[in-house]
Amino acid sequence: MATDASSYIPPHADLGQLMSAAKGCQACPLWRDATQTVFGAGPPDARVVFVGEQPGDQEDRQGGPFVGPAGKVFDEALDIAGIDRRQTYVTNAVKHFKWIPRGKLRLHQTPQAPEIAACRPWMEAELALIRPEVTVALGATAAKALLGPAVRVTRQRGQWLAWEQPGRITVTVHPSSILRTDDADRPAAMGAFVADLRRVADALATPSGAEPATAQSAAEHGYRPPAGGSQAADRAAPVDPVAAPTQGEVAPQLRLDL
Repeated sequence: MATDASSYIPPHADLGQLMSAAKGCQACPLWRDATQTVFGAGPPDARVVFVGEQPGDQEDRQGGPFVGPAGKVFDEALDIAGIDRRQTYVTNAVKHFKWIPRGKLRLHQTPQAPEIAACRPWMEAELALIRPEVTVALGATAAKALLGPAVRVTRQRGQWLAWEQPGRITVTVHPSSILRTDDADRPAAMGAFVADLRRVADALATPSGAEPATAQSAAEHGYRPPAGGSQAADRAAPVDPVAAPTQGEVAPQLRLDL
């Protein structure tokens, strides 16, 4: 078995060809228990890419990213923040569903470092083709896959972080975390998530020549360039972060009947 997915990626492939090739990926053992590969979805010229952790139960069954309960939260937050999901590209750091059985249920299991590393070439290939202006890591697994093991979502969410790729990057929580929040605290959690997404919307609306804000250095959050040979490694460039909106924004009229 290959140590990562590099050998599965066809040369000069577009997104459609990458998706087709990913269907046969066996770079890590997760393919054995998954229904199918769940590749990214969205337009090839998307200005923003959202990267989650891995497909969930519904994503594994339906074959698309963020189509289950967490996807409903994600869609709701995007709508409130003023971001049209149809104009975004959504993918995951790991393309197969990792789970354990509990009766009739399939319970999510967090991917381990070797599984994330095995799948990384797919994510790098997606980013290399799309070349988004903004990349958003949703949750700790995606943040570490993109920025290294030292990044902390709770401490750095909503900030513009420097990295060795073109465009800006920020991190926020995974929308599934809102579903796990107590009912009493859920509106505040949703409001904070929407505030992070509004910063993304404002960044996309900011002219490219705007005065950038100071971003954390790559070394501060533990980023290291991808291993040699990846498509993304050839595209390394400094980030051009923009000033974030005022802290403490609260999302209006939250609809949480998911």
